[in-house]
Amino acid sequence: MTEEMSIQKLGGDARAAKLSPGERKEIAKNAANARWNANLLRATHDGPLQIGDSTLMAAVLPNGKRLIVQGTMLTAIGRSRTPKAGTGGSVNVDGLPFFLSAEALKPFITDDLRLSTTPILFRLKGGQRAVGYDALLLPQVCKVYQDLRNSLMGKLASEDEKAIKEARPIYAKYKHIIERCDELSHGFGQRGILALVDDATGYQDDKVRQDIDRIIKAYVAPGLAPWVQKFPHSFFRETYRLLGWEYKAGQTRHSPYMGKFINKYVFEALPPGVLDELKARLPKNEKGNRRAKLWQLLTVDTGIPHLDRQLTADLTLMQVSETKLQFEEYWDKLFGKQPRLPLTMLKEIEDK
Repeated sequence: MTEEMSIQKLGGDARAAKLSPGERKEIAKNAANARWNANLLRATHDGPLQIGDSTLMAAVLPNGKRLIVQGTMLTAIGRSRTPKAGTGGSVNVDGLPFFLSAEALKPFITDDLRLSTTPILFRLKGGQRAVGYDALLLPQVCKVYQDLRNSLMGKLASEDEKAIKEARPIYAKYKHIIERCDELSHGFGQRGILALVDDATGYQDDKVRQDIDRIIKAYVAPGLAPWVQKFPHSFFRETYRLLGWEYKAGQTRHSPYMGKFINKYVFEALPPGVLDELKARLPKNEKGNRRAKLWQLLTVDTGIPHLDRQLTADLTLMQVSETKLQFEEYWDKLFGKQPRLPLTMLKEIEDK
């Protein structure tokens, strides 16, 4: 601390000493109100998160950060909802929140953990004020208490009477918290805390819907493209061969089954939601016909190029297949059991 800062601190301390308890309380209250009246982020999603016997309040901010409301997190691990003197968790000891400030815990606290313990003031979706922590903090806090348990158990199993005597009261003090942390760890160990928060708040469902909407915008055009011969005769010739049907050169009229075949092995290989959107934009009339071909609604820069690549891939697979069953096996291996939209393609769509 510089000499100037020391003088300022002494001056501040002197002024504070002259204030009555009521005046100091009022100043603290005004400071707290100022923090809460700031332009706090409001959660876009929130909801109760059930892990074992514990119910936590989860929230997601507009920037995608997942939070656990402080009070519910502390209750879940068997701690008091707030520190003594009603500090609300905003006052840290040695850079740590009160629930990690015990001397017994400090050997197990990493530098990375210290950086993630800053409480976040925000508003729930309904506007209520809340204090939260990054959801990723919860598994780390549990690990600290579990590491403490492992250390204490080692001492209790030793023959060092002094170590045993020191370890017993510490273990007794934190035993209930350690047990709660074990329960929580079991609850989010399989899927991860972020996935559980997304499920509890409905954030993932909305994110998936937003991704689908963005994909549809990239794939489905507002108007029809001019008609051309998009499906080559070789595509139908190979399909007929696999089905055991006779194909006549230049044939343009096909069995209704061909429409189902094309939907399954061409359009359903496009990203999720695209085929449904194409069908909704081009509904069948009372005779079962559409006024245009589905592909005519695909965008020139994204939809049609993807369709062309799919047609080429399908035709190649048909040419190397002896039967329809063999083609289906090849197709399922390449397209049927993997994400329809590569992450690189989704990134390209986002960049546009």
